[in-house]
Amino acid sequence: MTELVTQTMQNPAETMRDIMQEIGHHDPIETPAELDLGKAQLITLPDGRKVSDLTDKLREAAGYLKPLRRAGTARLDDLDSLVAWAKRFQGENSVLFAKPDMQKPTLTCIADYHLAGPAQPVAPAGDPTARHCHHRAIYSFPLSEEWKDWMRISGQPLDKDEMGEFIEAHAKDIMDPTPAVLGGTISDKNEPWENRLIQTAQKIEGRFGQLSLLLAMSRRFQVHETSDLTVKTNRDTGESEIQFLNEHKGADGKPLNVPNLITIAIPVFLNGAPYRLPVRFRYRKAGASVKFILTIYNPEKAFEAAFDEAVATARDATGLPMFQGTPEI
Repeated sequence: MTELVTQTMQNPAETMRDIMQEIGHHDPIETPAELDLGKAQLITLPDGRKVSDLTDKLREAAGYLKPLRRAGTARLDDLDSLVAWAKRFQGENSVLFAKPDMQKPTLTCIADYHLAGPAQPVAPAGDPTARHCHHRAIYSFPLSEEWKDWMRISGQPLDKDEMGEFIEAHAKDIMDPTPAVLGGTISDKNEPWENRLIQTAQKIEGRFGQLSLLLAMSRRFQVHETSDLTVKTNRDTGESEIQFLNEHKGADGKPLNVPNLITIAIPVFLNGAPYRLPVRFRYRKAGASVKFILTIYNPEKAFEAAFDEAVATARDATGLPMFQGTPEI
């Protein structure tokens, strides 16, 4: 009788053990070697069974001691550093992207760019030419303080005090015209930049002025009120005059000839070479006030020259292909 009871108690235990083993059993699912990603992969699952995707956990574990691939964006502070970075990590598919934005110019190196050749979107194992493009470096060209200051006031009307203060604060940027520029005649004996300035003056019927005259004007602006000024323009010669009158509106004040062009020499980028730029000097009289306007003539040309020189240096130093524009995100 005792033996029969023991055998009866063992059957439920063994049965439960077998059931738990069956419930807890799992089989790893391997990806087929010839998996065609262009076709749907369907499987049937029994009710009550759960399939867990361990892919992310396995990848995280594999990258615990060492990353599986290079990724990240380096922000570099000078052009030499970007060149050194590109040489350190470049491969057969590395490229450069240049963005000539006058407000925020940049040069980007992508070390793991896509391989050359047509895309293969229906390849069973994926496009063999595709890369992540996640390993890159960016150099943001720092604009010089001089460039930012002159561009900030370019084309903006200034009153007499603002004009005088700006000229005095930036006197170091203003160049006196050479005898050739003052002469206004293009010649093979002139420097190339002198002929370019002369051509600019001829296009807009202007003449260049000297720093001493502008400084004298700034001092006069501090003494005389704008209501004491009259403006005269000679349309035939393009010359302009500002007549300073006394407090009682007398007409015996000495006229001051005002040039309508000056030359500045400023770098486009921080610590870069200076570029000679013509600046138009104009004024507008509205009632009792006079507004003065300084406008840089064709600043885009100087920016393009400085930017092209910098990116050419990087292209030649690295030997990488160069694209103008913004890379894929």
